Amino acid sequence: MPFSENRTKKHQAISGRKHLAVLLDPDNLTEASCLNLLTHSKSCHVDFFFVGGSLVITNNQPGIIRLIKAHSDTPVILFPSNGLHIDKQANGILLLSLISGRNPDFLIGQHVLSAPVLKASQLQIYPTGYILVDTGRQTTASYMSGTMPVPYDKPDIAACTAMAGELLGLQYIYLDGGSGAWQPVSSEMIAAVRAAVKVPVIVGGGINTLNKAAAALDAGADVVVIGNHIEKNPSFLAEVSSLVASYNIASGVHR
Repeated sequence: MPFSENRTKKHQAISGRKHLAVLLDPDNLTEASCLNLLTHSKSCHVDFFFVGGSLVITNNQPGIIRLIKAHSDTPVILFPSNGLHIDKQANGILLLSLISGRNPDFLIGQHVLSAPVLKASQLQIYPTGYILVDTGRQTTASYMSGTMPVPYDKPDIAACTAMAGELLGLQYIYLDGGSGAWQPVSSEMIAAVRAAVKVPVIVGGGINTLNKAAAALDAGADVVVIGNHIEKNPSFLAEVSSLVASYNIASGVHR
């Protein structure tokens, strides 16, 4: 599976197993809404809860993680925007390097500051090449990072960026349209990145219909990430979970 504790498996070829991750922004959740979402998740299969956001302005994150850990066995993986969002309660952390941008703070600066804390923690570290993609509007991630996303219609740029990340030793590639994206990352871009690298490819942002989720999976996404839409429509979680399961059944891959 993409987030394996066995580091020797991280560079092996993809097995065909598809995964579902739910991205939870602590600023958008209350205890009641989080519990409601966890209730929905019990009736379907969620592989990972990603917790974090590009701009966390409340102190909700520790409480949200405690709540998830108390009511679910699903691994909690931090999705941080900076070192202040490290929480040792989680199971792991996406150590994001914003390789689509040229801001040194998000390429290595925050990592240097966080390294001693991460080294001393029990968190599983997942070095991830983070690629922001232009999906029709400026997102919080692009604004806060001060970087330009990869143009929507330039799959070759994304593929070469992902390739460079893999050659640098990054073990995951995350293509993200950003929170509230008007459209998801294109199938052409996902397919180009999938063909360029052997590491797992995570795709998120703008996936708010089953057709969009299926398009990402068909193009080669190993992990699809849904977030904002399930806050408005919790039943979407079960729908995407069933979709992902159908791909695994069709390919003969079990959970």
